[in-house]
Amino acid sequence: MAAVWHYIPPIEASGKTQMAIDAWLLDQHLQGKIPSVLRFYTWKPVAISLGYHQRKYPDFWDNLTYKGEKVDLVRRPSGGRAVLHQGDLTYAIITSGLKGSRQENYETLCQFLIAGFGELGIPLSYGHQQRNYGHFDSCFRTHTKADLVTETGYKLIGSAQLRRQGAILQHGSIRLTPDLGLYEKVFSEALQPMPNLEQHSSSQIISTLSQALQNCFDLVFVETVVRSGRDLP
Repeated sequence: MAAVWHYIPPIEASGKTQMAIDAWLLDQHLQGKIPSVLRFYTWKPVAISLGYHQRKYPDFWDNLTYKGEKVDLVRRPSGGRAVLHQGDLTYAIITSGLKGSRQENYETLCQFLIAGFGELGIPLSYGHQQRNYGHFDSCFRTHTKADLVTETGYKLIGSAQLRRQGAILQHGSIRLTPDLGLYEKVFSEALQPMPNLEQHSSSQIISTLSQALQNCFDLVFVETVVRSGRDLP
């Protein structure tokens, strides 16, 4: 019999709310109140999320604006470096019972991303561990074995994990239509040429990835609605 997961339809909310939802879902799963979960979401206003252990960042980030609105600074419950959330789509998986090392868990959970983007005509593979990863402010400046890159080496998806009592929260940023000027302003560097994703709508990408997860793990979804922070206890 296929496993049953919750699927939460995409919501747009502030970074603080999105991180609170991810943490709350992990807590609910640990208490046995909900099964594994997949959800997708976007950030409004534009935000920079900092890795849990990332304490240093440029001072000017505290006063950044984008299109007349202040850019939020939010701390993730997971590790890694800073991510600019503008023109991206974030996925989150909460699950448990995985065996093996952290890297093996990443590879297990990233299967659906590789399969889904393969169906969309964008082959992805794992990045390579680079010793200078912690020297950069930006998560997307370099890549690790947990990240997914295109055939040209472009980092399309950066993922991070929080592991607690046998359960995992893995969430990651999928870069769809980033504002190249804003990225350069924030990180003082230019993005390398990226694949053309304009022919794929975000709804098509979400549908394809959701189906890929069901296929990879032989599971079915039960849709559960969360309307931003109002549904949190």
